[in-house]
Amino acid sequence: MTSHDPATMLAIGDFAARAGVTTSAMRYYESLDLIRSMRTGGNQRRYRRAELRRVAFIRAARSIGLSLDEIKETLDRLPDKRIPDRADWQRLSAEWSRRIDDRIAHLRGLQEDLDGCIGCGCLSIDKCTIYNREDALAEEGAGPVRGFKPL
Repeated sequence: MTSHDPATMLAIGDFAARAGVTTSAMRYYESLDLIRSMRTGGNQRRYRRAELRRVAFIRAARSIGLSLDEIKETLDRLPDKRIPDRADWQRLSAEWSRRIDDRIAHLRGLQEDLDGCIGCGCLSIDKCTIYNREDALAEEGAGPVRGFKPL
């Protein structure tokens, strides 16, 4: 950003309030190159109003569980690091919708396991499908089975 109209620029406090995040979050997002600001002659940050859409995008992506690294990767795919538009949102929301479906399926499976655990009541460490889901050694018995030689 080399040229700017001061009427369309916001100071960090005003920008953060409009975006619904803290000023420290704004600085952090900027350090990760998720958003951009300009500096005044007095070295104060100023944000274009259009960057608010970018912050809204970040917040929406975080709400469905995307990491900031994943969000950055997504935003970096946009030409010239532009603000996401409606077409970008539709394409990305379709990708994210599949991710949400996967999370729902995982949580339903966990809920079914938990229901079984509640019904069983034992919370058996060696057989529990929640706490010991992928324990290949459970078939060899409870307790330590590698490197243990009975007397």
